[in-house]
Amino acid sequence: MEEARKGVLGHLNMLEMEANNLELKKQELRQRGRQEELNANLQALLSKRDQLKAEIKANTSLQKMRTLLDRTGFPYERNEDVDNLEDGSDNSQLLLMMARHTQLKDLLHAHHLIGGYDVLQTRKGKGVCVSLATAYEGVYLETYNLEIDLGSDLRIYRHNIPPFIPLERLVTQGNMQTDIKDFLDTLSQYLNAYAGRKQQLHLTKEIHSSVQVVESNALCTILVLMFTIPGEKAEATLCTLQYADHTQRLPTRVNIESEDTALVSSPQWKKNKALLLETPLHTALVTMKKTGSIA
Repeated sequence: MEEARKGVLGHLNMLEMEANNLELKKQELRQRGRQEELNANLQALLSKRDQLKAEIKANTSLQKMRTLLDRTGFPYERNEDVDNLEDGSDNSQLLLMMARHTQLKDLLHAHHLIGGYDVLQTRKGKGVCVSLATAYEGVYLETYNLEIDLGSDLRIYRHNIPPFIPLERLVTQGNMQTDIKDFLDTLSQYLNAYAGRKQQLHLTKEIHSSVQVVESNALCTILVLMFTIPGEKAEATLCTLQYADHTQRLPTRVNIESEDTALVSSPQWKKNKALLLETPLHTALVTMKKTGSIA
């Protein structure tokens, strides 16, 4: 009985020792895993440190290259300082390309700040020439130039803006001294509206031979047209378009005159008047011809 009891105790002791050994191995594995995790974190931090050092060094070199490029005044001009900074390696070539890229980005940003207008330096930096392009329906038309004197106060040195565009009034109202972009935007709106009205008149003469242009002014703000009405008598009808808003390409008033008073007040010609107010002239005339309103 005593021997059996000793045998059971010995077995229990052995099991306890195995359990302790297993726990020790688990702790050892956990410590080893923790150590590996710490080592991995350390390596990641060291790698991040090296990356930041490399970025700081690259940015410093990039700033030096950019400063040297800015001295030339042109993004692609070479000078001795730039050549000295390059060592002929791929890294130096890449650095030069990056510096030129940032320079071009800054130039594009400046171009955006003045509304995207083309600007050319004149009179050795004493002035700038701004080009204002006009277009209608995707077709580029005339380009107007405005040279601005860069003195203590901005002033227009010379220009080829049409005389019927109220340039002096726009300079005062647009407050060119404090907001050059707003002034240029307003002037561009006037010029594009004028070019659009002029192009509509040109297309009307080109496309609609049956429509006679009786009268038009230089600004194309008053147009008097003569329509031929289909029928046995082929009566003529006068149409006057007035453009009171000179910043727009569509008329603000349409007046129809005809000896046939019933025609003027007819539902179809009321639609025609609305069409002329809402649609470019040459396009509206195509619709009117299709509906049989004009010959």
